Amino acid sequence: MLCSLYRNKRIKMKVFFCAALITTASAFTTPMPFARVGVSTPFAMKAMEDGEVDGVGANGTAEKKKVIVLGGDGFCGWPTSLYLSDQGHDVIIVDNLSRRNIDTELGCDSLTPIQPPEVRVQAWKEVSGKDIKFVNLDVAKEYDLLVNLIKDAQPDTVVHFAEQRAAPYSMKNSKAKRYTVDNNVGGSNNLCCAIMDADVDAHIVHLGTMGVYGYGTSGGEIPEGYIDVTLPGGRESNILHPAYPGSVYHATKCLDALLWQFYQKNDNLRITDLHQGIVWGTNTPQTVRDERLINRFDYDGDYGTVLNRFLMQAAMGVPLTVYGTGGQTRAFIHVTDTARCIEIAINNPPKAGERVEIFNQIAETRRVRDVANMVAEQTGVDVKFLPNPRQEAAENELDVSNEKFCNLGLDPITLDLGLFEEVTEVVKKYKSRCNPTKILPASFWNKKRAEECASLDPNSIEIKSESS
Repeated sequence: MLCSLYRNKRIKMKVFFCAALITTASAFTTPMPFARVGVSTPFAMKAMEDGEVDGVGANGTAEKKKVIVLGGDGFCGWPTSLYLSDQGHDVIIVDNLSRRNIDTELGCDSLTPIQPPEVRVQAWKEVSGKDIKFVNLDVAKEYDLLVNLIKDAQPDTVVHFAEQRAAPYSMKNSKAKRYTVDNNVGGSNNLCCAIMDADVDAHIVHLGTMGVYGYGTSGGEIPEGYIDVTLPGGRESNILHPAYPGSVYHATKCLDALLWQFYQKNDNLRITDLHQGIVWGTNTPQTVRDERLINRFDYDGDYGTVLNRFLMQAAMGVPLTVYGTGGQTRAFIHVTDTARCIEIAINNPPKAGERVEIFNQIAETRRVRDVANMVAEQTGVDVKFLPNPRQEAAENELDVSNEKFCNLGLDPITLDLGLFEEVTEVVKKYKSRCNPTKILPASFWNKKRAEECASLDPNSIEIKSESS
């Protein structure tokens, strides 16, 4: 069940992007409208002017913590780091800039002109008066440096974003597959070992994925991490939900989940695993405060998330690229809510000895072709169905519980045309940076998929001029 089916009254939160209450009757009903998120709302401007963004955590607590954010230069890590700092937490960003290196490998930069991390943190200091430290460190390879950092910093929490995050890229070739496994699983294992070797009681908050559950028809609601089963002999038990990954990337998240279970059981590490849906949006109330703070925006076939790709294509006058029938149902969450959920998890750690805490970090579920139709109706662009580069079910249902975050105060942002406009404005501003040859899919799950997509011509994409 989604949030609104569980909560009879909302928790009032002192955060400057909150808006009118929203209600989602089901995964497939159109949500009620609500105020736009971002500094364009009067409430946002007032809260920023009055300094009301500080002092209260996302779940209403005022406890401030020292937080290391691994992967803090990335699409989710950067806005989360700013949000946590804005809430008064002491933040250290760790990143080896691998995502920027992949930009060079793919020949496709962020649509938005992201600044170097040193410029970013200096800009944040200037607009907020708050310090964020940046450390260039490879979590998967520089173990001794990681141990020393944790030992010196003595963090309350380590937020773990430091993983190769794109399913298509993880299927691109053998090199990408091997890198994804080595980086993601090796980094997670290193983190657990480093916390123990540093002798620090730090809470791990890991950004996982809804893809660990798989996207086949589940036959019922997906619970949050654990599922009730009846074993032979009629014995009842509550076990980790079976894994059903759909890519090498998703497989690494499943392997992460097993590592968390082992290190919690064996070493009493305190761990929260967040199974997140597809992230959309680009800026947050923090990143819009200075041009140098802008978040990255990926639009290419490897790293562009589906809704952001649609919004970019619509702004460019390019037909929306729907894979297969578009019958895939997926979970969605706005990037602003990613940051809010991370703080909720930070403020609600499991106690020592308690099993791994698992949240489903989503706002709602939607069928891909329905999302495409929403964007097409608003913008007037066509929808184009392409051969599917992925090995997946053509159609699936997805019913997901997200009760835990809702009970802790999350009032999630759902897909809204007003928010679509904000993303579209960003795209139009930087459309000259778009390389249209990178829009079509360039990674294929297997030889059969590659053969079926062989007719796709990356040079066939034409961006409409303003006069067209």
